[in-house]
Amino acid sequence: MIRSVHIHYRRLPERVDTYVQELLHDGDDVKVTFQPSTPIDRPLRVEGRVILEPGSPVVWFTFPGAWHDIGRFHLGDGTFTGIYANVLTPPRLHDPEDDPVEWETTDLFLDVWRGAGGEIRILDEDEWTRAHQAGVLPDGWAHRAREEADALVTAEAEGRWPPAVVESWTLDRARERLAQSSSTIQAAHRRSTST
Repeated sequence: MIRSVHIHYRRLPERVDTYVQELLHDGDDVKVTFQPSTPIDRPLRVEGRVILEPGSPVVWFTFPGAWHDIGRFHLGDGTFTGIYANVLTPPRLHDPEDDPVEWETTDLFLDVWRGAGGEIRILDEDEWTRAHQAGVLPDGWAHRAREEADALVTAEAEGRWPPAVVESWTLDRARERLAQSSSTIQAAHRRSTST
């Protein structure tokens, strides 16, 4: 059965947003979650091109111990736009038996974008610089964020990023997995009410 995950996403200095996503795959090395409708107020753009719209679906990949997560971004009609990596602190994953499942992480400002056409770039460097210079982003985290973003770009150039799991969990696969779970729950409900 698919469970919801509440992800507490801290944005320095003090803002915390909580995102609720459906946990489609709970492996030791990767957790795959699905956000059928992204709760953003306006389109997200890279160099003027829309990469994510309000209400668009996103398939997310969380790697325990990693300093980034990855999202497969789409437009509202399901058109794949590219791979987006948030550079962040390794998520703190609470007890998976908790209900709801809860995770915590802190955004480190830098992001890496690889568009559907293969172009790659580091995003939000000006935001990262301002946060670091203002003392909002501590030195250790600032340097680790820079290393992580640079390492992702290098890995992409060498053909090692994104990992294969990101390519295999398409929007269609995520929607199918969610639909299968819903069908299983409905069938169980029908059986229990008919007895």
